[in-house]
Amino acid sequence: MELAARILSDIQTGADMIVFGDRRALDLGAQQAGVVLDFATADLNALSRLTEGSVLIDLGNCDPDDATVGVATSRAGAAALENFRAALLTAKVGLVDAVAFTPFNKAAMRMAKTDYIDEIGFIDAVLDAPRSGREFNVLDEVWNARVTSHVPLRDVAGLLSPDRIFDSLKLTVEVMQDAGIERPRIGVAALNPHAGDGRNFGSEDEDIILPAVERAKAEQMAVKGPVPSDTVFVRALKGEFDAVLTMFHDQGQIAMKLIGFDRGVTLIAGYGFPIVTPAHGTAYDIAGQGVADMGATMAALKLGRRLAARAPQRNADYAARKDLIAALQSCPRYGAQPINVIEGANRS
Repeated sequence: MELAARILSDIQTGADMIVFGDRRALDLGAQQAGVVLDFATADLNALSRLTEGSVLIDLGNCDPDDATVGVATSRAGAAALENFRAALLTAKVGLVDAVAFTPFNKAAMRMAKTDYIDEIGFIDAVLDAPRSGREFNVLDEVWNARVTSHVPLRDVAGLLSPDRIFDSLKLTVEVMQDAGIERPRIGVAALNPHAGDGRNFGSEDEDIILPAVERAKAEQMAVKGPVPSDTVFVRALKGEFDAVLTMFHDQGQIAMKLIGFDRGVTLIAGYGFPIVTPAHGTAYDIAGQGVADMGATMAALKLGRRLAARAPQRNADYAARKDLIAALQSCPRYGAQPINVIEGANRS
């Protein structure tokens, strides 16, 4: 809440914003952060006429009296899901150009929606997406893309295939070109120690990763690999690569957070509009103390604006806005209790 309040109190954000959430929670965040908010509040019907300026769409879905700061609860998880769904659908119809969210607590969201795994699966379902997006971690020094994400480490090798790795390379090139990097140089991390050491430590690097790299080279992508994962980020920081494609989540996350924990951005791409968030988590141990670092949050907004500015402009006509409001008013029920919003309407 305090990150959201600081965003909205900081004129450096430099963009018109539609914010979804609970005004009461936002006011508490402002109190915690020690900032004053001068920010318009409206109900869902404002989306039918909004043309410019920033506004909070008050969903009234998370009374601070029903939640405890720094503790994961079903109520807070349900509100987070509802807020995120609203932002995604608003972007889908073209009313906004990018979606940004402050850190989610997956435990709370899973309390509210037991089949919740991660943001990508949720986005796929909300948008009825024809293909799943992919997560990227972004720093000024280097980008990190990955082939698999939130899966157990024991399952990673079985999920790898030349096609999946090639598709990840292709999407990485597309997304980085959208960001203005015309010919990104990508280092592909090996799965096994020493890139398999001539099959002494596994065959995946030669049998699965290398064919994908060779295919990408044949299609004129600037890729190299498999590169031993204990040196690939060193080579990237020395200027050899613009991005590193890793095979699993922490293979890249550990390196990226060591390089720039308070600047890192997670970009979820592949949906027609950028979705950005700080790469760090919710930090419940310091929640409510007003000491949260804004660096990664502001970097996420900056990247979202940059990508949106380079994309074709989309606009929501009246019919699309009307359908959007209807969709938001019929939000699925998350959590054990109904969520009451504007004018006492029950969103079931």
